[in-house]
Amino acid sequence: MKISEIVVVEGRDDTEAVKRAVECETIETHGFGIRASVWKSLDRAYKTKGLIIFTDPDHAGDTIRKKIKEKYPDSKEAFLPRPKADKDGDIGVENAAPEDIKAALMKARPTRIDNPETGAEGITWEMIVSAGLTGATDSRARRESLAEKLSISYGNAKAMLSHMNAFGITTGEFNEAVRAINDKTDKE
Repeated sequence: MKISEIVVVEGRDDTEAVKRAVECETIETHGFGIRASVWKSLDRAYKTKGLIIFTDPDHAGDTIRKKIKEKYPDSKEAFLPRPKADKDGDIGVENAAPEDIKAALMKARPTRIDNPETGAEGITWEMIVSAGLTGATDSRARRESLAEKLSISYGNAKAMLSHMNAFGITTGEFNEAVRAINDKTDKE
């Protein structure tokens, strides 16, 4: 599979892992302190091919993602579920299996900058509560499963609502993912 956009990763090991999964070009940020030369490369890539931000599913990755997204708002974002990036407590894109990296990149999409509180059809707080994503003993596990199914980053219930609407997740996509989680729970 060939990716036409430039994939933004944190480091050399991430580049190697991504290139084992897909054919693409990458730009490495090398951590928080993104150098001027890297910003120039990002700027050029954003204007010509577009960007897919694919950072580690941890605090550092989220911070880097936010910095880049702030400067390049139309960039797509790809997310790996934390368990798929975890190798004995070391969290990173470089630890993921090629098929998980490929799946995450295939689901990359831009966030909606115009109004992140309302998605294409608008996921509501009532839907979050009704789906058991808050206020239940298994809410955290349900949110983790939902984040994985929708290929968005994990967060608390309020953050998940914001993420789903920022990514334009439709009520149909939401309901389908919740049904799958319920089916899995019923079988256990």
